[in-house]
Amino acid sequence: MPIIKVDMFTGRTREQKRALARELTEAFVRAVGGKPESVTIVFQDVAKEDWAVAGALMADKVPD
Repeated sequence: MPIIKVDMFTGRTREQKRALARELTEAFVRAVGGKPESVTIVFQDVAKEDWAVAGALMADKVPD
């Protein structure tokens, strides 16, 4: 059972997550085969102040 983990900034709507789940599932099945029912996707919403790149908080690099 494949598990796709998606870490992204907080703020996406339920509909956006639903659309992404559908697209990721279809892409996985198209690329490597299997059944859509076997693909699990886990979304992890992360606040910008809890994410850093190159030593800088994303909250400082990408303000709201």
